[in-house]
Amino acid sequence: MVDLVGTCPKNFWLEWIAEGDAAGEPESGEEWGWFTEHSYRSLIKPGERFYIVAHGKLRGWSPVTGMWGGAIVRKGGAVACTIDEPIPGFRGLRKRWWSRDVERPFPDWKTADLITQRPRATNKQTASLFAVTTGEE
Repeated sequence: MVDLVGTCPKNFWLEWIAEGDAAGEPESGEEWGWFTEHSYRSLIKPGERFYIVAHGKLRGWSPVTGMWGGAIVRKGGAVACTIDEPIPGFRGLRKRWWSRDVERPFPDWKTADLITQRPRATNKQTASLFAVTTGEE
């Protein structure tokens, strides 16, 4: 058995949730694909778990229903869970490195510990404007 882990980019997190069949939602019957060119995609099989990391935390997993072209396919049945270890984002896929025994429910998985980034200033004037309008320095 090989469970795989992928990172959802921070700026795509809310859009990814809105796609559908998120943990805690009724199953729609739709299938969803996690498109990747990573070589590990060929390791995962139907019935195994595909885990999602976002904003430095494990957010949950979905049961894999198959492969379609370059996509790991899932549909309803997602489970919100996390582990106590922070997980920095990464490119590609990884094999699950923790024991399933350490997973715990994660009821606020959509919004807990979201990392928001302030816009990068292109010059001192923009940085000053940002500080004045937001109160940040």
